[in-house]
Amino acid sequence: MAISAKLLGEDEYVVVSTRTHWKALIGPVLLLLVVAALGGFLAAIVPAGSVQTPARIAILAVGVVILAMFALKPFLNWFFSTYTITNRRLITRHGVLTRTGRDIPLMRVNDVSYEHGLIDRILGCGTLHIESAGERGQVVLPDVPHVEHVHLQMSDLLFGGPDGKPGDGILEDEAPPEHMRRRAPQQERPTRTEDGETLFSSDDDR
Repeated sequence: MAISAKLLGEDEYVVVSTRTHWKALIGPVLLLLVVAALGGFLAAIVPAGSVQTPARIAILAVGVVILAMFALKPFLNWFFSTYTITNRRLITRHGVLTRTGRDIPLMRVNDVSYEHGLIDRILGCGTLHIESAGERGQVVLPDVPHVEHVHLQMSDLLFGGPDGKPGDGILEDEAPPEHMRRRAPQQERPTRTEDGETLFSSDDDR
């Protein structure tokens, strides 16, 4: 499921790799059960005679076509569609025969948020919204498993250090974009009064 190591850059590693939530398979599985039960019932009630075998073959053929169109195709789309987050970029891949993909450098991401309704909360998934500083703007990733954890992982990559860090698209010798910077924690400095008493004050007190 993880992206091939050959497609990763130097010092790049996978942080999160997942498919969409398994709820995408609920419909195909239910259809499989219904078609199998109905096909078995129809095949059993076909009257004996010269048409019994052709009729059963026809029932089987119709069932296979229905499953191929409405069950197998959704399953393959789910299986071959992946979301991957590395310490450098967001990678999406979709498609079975014709593959499509998109890569977004993390240093171009301005904001990341998520939402999930009641059903999504019960199933443990949600929708991830990613705002990027590019022509195509917002990226929406639906049905992300453990969306809160994925959101936290991306937030750590984007805003993990006061001056950016390797892992948010910033190289060692580069200054991070302004939106990735945070002020370092204020440190108290000792000062002395005229009586020689030592006091402590932060930078904001000066």
